[in-house]
Amino acid sequence: MKRKFTKNLGMAAIVLFAACKNDSQNKDDAMEDNFILAEWAGPYQGVPAFDKMKVKMLKPAILEGMQQHLEEIDSIANNPEEATFENTIIPFEKSGEALDRAFTYYGIFSSNLSSPEFREIQKELSPKISEYSSKISQNEKLFQRIKSVYDQSQETPLDSAEQRTIDLIYKDFEMDGANLSEEDKKRYAKINKELSELYTKFSNNVLADEEGYVTYIDSTQLSGLPESFVKSAASAAEDRDHKGEFAITNTRSSMDPFLTYSDERGLREKVWRTYYSRGNNGDEFDNNQVIKEILKLRDERVSLLGYDNYAQWRLQDRMAKEPKQAMELMEAVWPAALGRVEEEVKDMQEFAKKEGKDITIEPWDYRYYMEKVRKEKYDLDSEEVKQYLQLDNLKKAIFYVAGELFNFDFTPVDTSYVSVFHPDVTVYEVNDKTNGEVIGLWYLDPYARPGKRSGAWATTYRSKDELSGNKPVLASNNSNFVKPAKGEPTLVSWDDAETFFHEFGHALHFLSADIKYPKLNSGVRDYTEFQSQLLERWLSTDEVINQFLRHYETNEPMPEELVKKIKKAATFNQGFGTTEFLASALMDMKFHTTDPSEITDVQEFEKEQLDELGLPEEIPMRHRSTQFGHIFSGEGYAAGYYGYLWADVLTADAAEAFAEAPNGFYDKQTAHKLVKFLFAPRNAMDPAEAYKKFRGRDANIDALMRDRGFPVPKN
Repeated sequence: MKRKFTKNLGMAAIVLFAACKNDSQNKDDAMEDNFILAEWAGPYQGVPAFDKMKVKMLKPAILEGMQQHLEEIDSIANNPEEATFENTIIPFEKSGEALDRAFTYYGIFSSNLSSPEFREIQKELSPKISEYSSKISQNEKLFQRIKSVYDQSQETPLDSAEQRTIDLIYKDFEMDGANLSEEDKKRYAKINKELSELYTKFSNNVLADEEGYVTYIDSTQLSGLPESFVKSAASAAEDRDHKGEFAITNTRSSMDPFLTYSDERGLREKVWRTYYSRGNNGDEFDNNQVIKEILKLRDERVSLLGYDNYAQWRLQDRMAKEPKQAMELMEAVWPAALGRVEEEVKDMQEFAKKEGKDITIEPWDYRYYMEKVRKEKYDLDSEEVKQYLQLDNLKKAIFYVAGELFNFDFTPVDTSYVSVFHPDVTVYEVNDKTNGEVIGLWYLDPYARPGKRSGAWATTYRSKDELSGNKPVLASNNSNFVKPAKGEPTLVSWDDAETFFHEFGHALHFLSADIKYPKLNSGVRDYTEFQSQLLERWLSTDEVINQFLRHYETNEPMPEELVKKIKKAATFNQGFGTTEFLASALMDMKFHTTDPSEITDVQEFEKEQLDELGLPEEIPMRHRSTQFGHIFSGEGYAAGYYGYLWADVLTADAAEAFAEAPNGFYDKQTAHKLVKFLFAPRNAMDPAEAYKKFRGRDANIDALMRDRGFPVPKN
């Protein structure tokens, strides 16, 4: 999560966004009719005016907003009264609200509506955002007041909410160099400025390769591809002035199904190489040098603070606490995953041989033959399953789950009443089912398009806390489903359906907040994925399957026989899924525990480390280094990608708590504890303590290993 002074600068993978004007000569003129900083008007105590925003409004508004915030900070810092929680921490928590609103609009352009014009703004303004942040984190007078409140609280503890808030704020400042000498502070700030530029460059390079490399095929090259994919590919080609052809875009949502179903092995290789070469094409958008510079600067920055490496600094406020703990977890799972991959590849090789194919399984064959083996071993056809996974019904399913567990009700809102930034976006009002109280709004932007970053994510346009008046939460989910041809339904894979539930879990975490101060809406990275990963489990519950997984043409429920096959195959392909993830997570930790001077060639370093780990040749990292936005387009997941596995330990253990409950996954008492201890507190309670209150004990790795069908370790 972001520091207070950068708290709404964007989405999960990006810490510092960019936006400022390099000269303020016409600032007053530019601000005329610029509503970006203004308080939100309209229903629900105000909503963003997405229908009126323009790129040109951003620079002057954010420049002005930063100046306003710095003036607020100076007022707090120069207060002549003795520092107290009331006169220092509360005004600090309230400061910067106008700028937060501006960054909400900025975040939309950055992640959902990017354009060449906007990317120029990013390049120009990211260093100024960094300078602004440093002016707050290194404001000596402000820090001394915060330190005074913190020191007092160590002698005379405050109430739990106040104590947690001051502890988190003080730790943020300490980690950001507030205790450094003046000379080191200047260098620290300069490094942050340089890093912010590099993060923007990295993410824009990846986006450029996603937009710039499209594989076009003709009607003779469609063998094996499902009809729904063919129609979507035709529509994507027509949108790009290639009518009559079929476009395989350079995104996971297009690559994955193509590699799964296409009978054209040569084309599979081409699409695979194109996708996994993003940021590594030796051209103007190449990220290899960018990575080296990022690693060097991160290492120098934490050395100023006395840390041996970046990972040591980063993990001190995470559940893992230190790199050793994170590595031990990954290394405990790694051998079992490799063993399963060996079994999976053997099955694929045998299948290919039976088909008369004299080949060695390559990375571009894995998904294809995995699907063949799945169909043979479990008589389970992913395309058949897909016929029952219609996006509209999946929305009804997540609403049902939210109603049963959280007592939430979702009602569509007319977008003429609440504006949106794109016609694809829909909005829902969220209410308490019992008393009708408005909890918030939920925005959904489901489809891939040029200018939208890849993947799936959740964010808030406005969070809820008591200090700010408990205004309705404005939560958003964003996906990259391939938009179907006109009149066709949106059908998704089982994996994509799980991801849809996952991201909705983040939204429910936002909507459930019951906290006092804004800072308590922050998160602990290796914990915040737990709530969302847990929600994935409800997709496979009987209640969801029987009610909402219905055939898109006949509306018939999913046959019981197919359901049995899905559940029987639940641990299928865990070797691939676990190994490709762990390869990226382990590389993340290797990058951030190695002296950057030893990384002279990023590709060579990646290869050496993966060879040493014994990564099978048939599987690449889930995110190759040059496209690993989680760790190189910002700092949210840097030295923290392991957190998904850490959270999955909690997830598997918590899922067993529901499975053991009298009424299973819809047990009201267990659901009440889930909301009370794991969702509503956000970061108001230490995560380990919160989990123990829910479960009655700490989590352990056994449930995870059982969940994935791996051998449970004896110790």
